Amino acid sequence: MTMSTAVVLTTSGGVFLSETLFGDIMISANIPQTPAVSNEPINEYRPGSDETIALQKAMDEMANQHTDIPNIINGKAVKTDNKAEVTMPHNHQHVLGTYYKADKAILNLAADAAVKAQGDWERLPWQSRAAVFLKAADLLAGPYRNIINAATMHGQSKNAFQAEIDSACELIDFLRFNAEFYEGIMAEQPESSPGVWNQLDWRPLEGFILAITPFNFTAIAGNLPAAPAMLGNTVVWKPSGTQMLSAHVIMQVFKEAGLPDGVINMVAADGPVAGEALLTRPDLAGVHFTGSTGTFRHIYKEIGNNINNYRSYPRIVGETGGKDFIFAHSSANPVAVATALSRGAFEFQGQKCSAASRAYLPESLWSDIKTQLVKDVESFNMGSTRDFGNFINAVIDEPAFDKIKSYIDHAKQADDAEIIVGGGCDKSTGYFIEPTVIVTKDPGFKTMEEEIFGPVLTIYVYQDDDFEETLTLCDEGSMYALTGGIFARDRYVINHMADRLRHAAGNFYINDKPTGAVVGQQPFGGGRASGTNDKAGSALNLYRWLSPRTIKETFVPPTDYRYPFLG
Repeated sequence: MTMSTAVVLTTSGGVFLSETLFGDIMISANIPQTPAVSNEPINEYRPGSDETIALQKAMDEMANQHTDIPNIINGKAVKTDNKAEVTMPHNHQHVLGTYYKADKAILNLAADAAVKAQGDWERLPWQSRAAVFLKAADLLAGPYRNIINAATMHGQSKNAFQAEIDSACELIDFLRFNAEFYEGIMAEQPESSPGVWNQLDWRPLEGFILAITPFNFTAIAGNLPAAPAMLGNTVVWKPSGTQMLSAHVIMQVFKEAGLPDGVINMVAADGPVAGEALLTRPDLAGVHFTGSTGTFRHIYKEIGNNINNYRSYPRIVGETGGKDFIFAHSSANPVAVATALSRGAFEFQGQKCSAASRAYLPESLWSDIKTQLVKDVESFNMGSTRDFGNFINAVIDEPAFDKIKSYIDHAKQADDAEIIVGGGCDKSTGYFIEPTVIVTKDPGFKTMEEEIFGPVLTIYVYQDDDFEETLTLCDEGSMYALTGGIFARDRYVINHMADRLRHAAGNFYINDKPTGAVVGQQPFGGGRASGTNDKAGSALNLYRWLSPRTIKETFVPPTDYRYPFLG
């Protein structure tokens, strides 16, 4: 006979329903459960495949259109006289669309709309809110897949595979896994003693969330407003000006999925204008940010300066810069190291906060690693995203191009550094920078320490006997602590390196490149100057957008103040 045990759980409305555990199988009695989730399968886009032909057709159709991208406030399109163009980074004369920058008055309208919408939105059952974003995930997996990928490829100059793993798969995974994480959070309830019923009411924050998102990941741009919104918060979302085309598609998907007006309000604005308008509002409940360290520190400071003005203490969640490393031991496989460098440093032109941008390699392996690495880099094809044979595309815009080029020029003029491959830069048609490998004799060389955010890798070759000292250089050589990868085949060495570099990276990789975190598998975030390490892609991030209320109900209240000890 199978033994059964009654288990009590709750929905967001505080209605308790029972479940029964039969052996190892939990059978629900009307407890809403999200659909079973797994990571979205990745299309490979092999030459001539049906998926490749379909995506290229979507790209051609989008390239021949001029997309109008208004602000969306309370579900309505809002335009201004302050216009800006969306262009292809790899062909900057090709205009894809026009967006409209909001002023302080419009930004405040967006915040007002979010605050007004929250009451009805948070009172929906949690599963109804989750259903909106689960539907959005299915739309992205189906009819919008080629559209969101085409927008990312055109507007952000990502090749087909980089767009697929980002704007399709990762965003789908965020939406689906967040629903599952939310279900798990809702099921967390306290113990109850005899005569008492204890509950946790998982409330959203009071006020609006400001989501500020970057150009480099469409998935991050979608997740930063969507994650708090799923939990009952309402949002003002400010995408990057260089990501407006795919942001526009995301808003279309959310609308089609049934997101009510005012829950997410998308505005385009210059950072200082948005900060002045929104960071000072008393009803600011939180900031969900991905971007530069300097900008995040400014936001943090502004919130501190205004702390007496807020109704509640704003939650501050930020993922910022990185100076990510690969460190190889003499026992490592040199070909594996070279492959990790060529992929980790140069996919999406190094414009990933997780991209490998500094490496520490032993002298005993350097010759073999160098041969393979140079061979790989020289084999890269560079050009338009429309040609699926191109591994490398353009950097995002002219300011990025000029900044990255200045680092390459510095290396060309330095006595203690050598460019062994790449170094070419050309912005006549698109913002193209050749993948560049610098070798330096100085572990404190400028390109070893400063974030470049482009296709530049700097290598320091250490003497094998200086292994321990070089681990210290790696740990202390950057203010960032986002990602890092180590390579070794000796298990004692692997454990030792992982221990020595324990605080050097929030996402740590053993015998793998330091990029490509997968939702639900490697929650993402780092410490030190790299952010608050609240781990997007896990329940840890969701907790930041909830304010639990503890409820104690006593069924038979006492009617005499006297305790037994009084006699």
